[in-house]
Amino acid sequence: MSSRQNGLYEFGPFRVDAAQRLLTRNGEALTLPPKTFDLLVLLAENKGRVLSKPELMQALWPDTFVEEANLSCQISALRKALGVEGIAWIDTLPKHGYRFTAPVTLADNDEPLALLSDVPLAAARRRSLMPWPAVSAMMAIIAAIGWWFAWRAMRTVDHPLIRLSVDLGPDAVVDSETGVAISPDGMRIVFPARGPGGKQQLVTRLLSQAPVTLLPETQNGREPFFSPDGQWIGFFAEGKLKKIPVQGGTSVTLCDAAFGGGATWGEDGTIVGALLTLSGLWRVSAAGGRPQPLSRLGPGELTHRWPQWLPGGKAVLFTSNTRSFGFDDATIQVLSLKTGQTRTLVRGGYRGRYLPVNESRGVLVYVHQGMLFGVPFDPVRLEIRGVPLGLVEDLASNPNTGGGQFGFSREGTLVYLAGQAAPANWQVVWMDSSGKTQPLLATPGHYAFPRFSPDGRRLALTRSSALNDIVVYDWERDRMSRLPFGQHAFLPIWAPDGKHILFSSSTGSAMGLWWIRSDGSAEAQRLLEAKIPTTPYSISPDGHRLAYTETNPDTAQDLWTLPLDTSDPEHPKAGKPELFLRTPFAENEPMFSPDGRWIAYRSTESGNNEIYVRPFPPGAGKWLISTGDGLHAVWSINGRELFYETLDNRIMVVDYGVNSDSFLPGKPRLWSDKQIYNGGVTNWALAPDGKRFAVFLPPEVTSGEQRTLHMTFLLNFFDELRRRMP
Repeated sequence: MSSRQNGLYEFGPFRVDAAQRLLTRNGEALTLPPKTFDLLVLLAENKGRVLSKPELMQALWPDTFVEEANLSCQISALRKALGVEGIAWIDTLPKHGYRFTAPVTLADNDEPLALLSDVPLAAARRRSLMPWPAVSAMMAIIAAIGWWFAWRAMRTVDHPLIRLSVDLGPDAVVDSETGVAISPDGMRIVFPARGPGGKQQLVTRLLSQAPVTLLPETQNGREPFFSPDGQWIGFFAEGKLKKIPVQGGTSVTLCDAAFGGGATWGEDGTIVGALLTLSGLWRVSAAGGRPQPLSRLGPGELTHRWPQWLPGGKAVLFTSNTRSFGFDDATIQVLSLKTGQTRTLVRGGYRGRYLPVNESRGVLVYVHQGMLFGVPFDPVRLEIRGVPLGLVEDLASNPNTGGGQFGFSREGTLVYLAGQAAPANWQVVWMDSSGKTQPLLATPGHYAFPRFSPDGRRLALTRSSALNDIVVYDWERDRMSRLPFGQHAFLPIWAPDGKHILFSSSTGSAMGLWWIRSDGSAEAQRLLEAKIPTTPYSISPDGHRLAYTETNPDTAQDLWTLPLDTSDPEHPKAGKPELFLRTPFAENEPMFSPDGRWIAYRSTESGNNEIYVRPFPPGAGKWLISTGDGLHAVWSINGRELFYETLDNRIMVVDYGVNSDSFLPGKPRLWSDKQIYNGGVTNWALAPDGKRFAVFLPPEVTSGEQRTLHMTFLLNFFDELRRRMP
């Protein structure tokens, strides 16, 4: 096989630098795993020639026997990284191999880059698995190093990387997003743990002391972050953004936050956070008040998350995604407050963080496929200045929601939780009220928003892929089909006739609500054009109304209904949207009752995420259904039960009755004590018989294994970055 290992290749908007292992798209760096990059180079070098599977496997794994499925996974990953073009450019020739058909040209090396070592940090990780008494002694050692930080700052001598690994103890729990934070001075940590009664709350401790302090009034607290002076801890809990003194005391509510996707505390006392699921970023005073929109979603974008103030307070770093779940293909962007413009820095990563390695330059780190990458970054020009390198390969992270378990101090200590990334694929199973499960969809996948057809024989799901498509699974025949729609499609809603599906698209000119035959035999038809995220949730039993949510920069999330004329179901027509409910709070997920007289929905009105019921058409009356918290609601078709999911992902049920114009809910009771998996979006569907649910279970849940949590400290991490990224 011919080779030009030092060559530069260009095709379409892409440029490949084989020597520096760099892939860019229109000048922006993209991250590829090592084997996937090697595969791209092989295909580009042999453009137009069919490469057999044995030939490719021998080249990629010369000294190792691997299954053919490994090659298929790499091909799939490469196509996904290249987007829609990749699907067309890599031909699969059954029984022969693969052929790269993109028009590849050899480029001149007119943009020299400084060569950087891509040797990862030492792979051998020695861990000290210590009980809490031993942790105290170890923490004292860390504290003893504290005096050394100031002394070190006055010297130019680099110091060796020091690694310390600590067992967090039996009460530590894994937060699905960001479970660990370190204070700016590097002397205090905070993480979630089980408090009295087993309920999660935040824990803090000084590294120089043994006692662990449970912070009061932080029940269900998550995603902690420090104020710049280290005196306060901000966090999300129960539908609110809050803060609490590091010494403990009374927590202070700052504003509503129906969703917590990360927050950052600026030097000027302004907090920027992701407060809604399908929304841009918001800013609010650290003293509390009404949030104001900061960033606005661009064409095709669905969410902005994980913000960070850059030095000087003139720009904000954040993660953007065209999907509500699945973040390995997200982008790291920066917003200039001076110009109001955003710039994409990295494609293929999430939870970007700027590390101030020296006074004028730093490193942008981000997560991709469970690894922490870093690339030199100029915070003044807001520009990438080099090649991404792998830094930490055992980072616990969640590609489904974009969370990464790491933090850093100003003095250069990186702290992170070691472990595997959350599974990108999960099982879809039947579950009854006893918690007993049995397979429903045999092949694990990256699924969301499941919905049963009216007859219960088919299950529609959103599947995360290069196109973010919708699939329909006939579970009786074990047959999966994909709806033919070329843009990002999600959240399928069955029409009452069982022959059509309504769904949402989030991309460019296709943004809005669409209608399509469930067997895919006809092209999709647009019902509603939208300029902001619009998410459908239910159709009335007579098929004449759609209930949906619209994100509003001023009033968070509002509920609307859309009149539907389906007298000709192959050519439906939509009327003028009608506002159902708009308040200062966030309302979401409107669900029609079986008789069409009521709408159940979620709201932050009480200070928590709760489930409410209102009459339809809009009239007098409002009834609180959940007690304490509620995520998703669904009606039983029997007209007597309303189910909802709790924040800890258990299913509750409420019996109800109706007396004239009054809704009469009973007391909520636990339907099943078994926890189901929540990847950040709707994760269940009630079968029409009302006796069982389709739910998600990740591999670790089905195995019953317990994960041991370790906190790893990398002292002198900034020195390490200076050595590796001069």
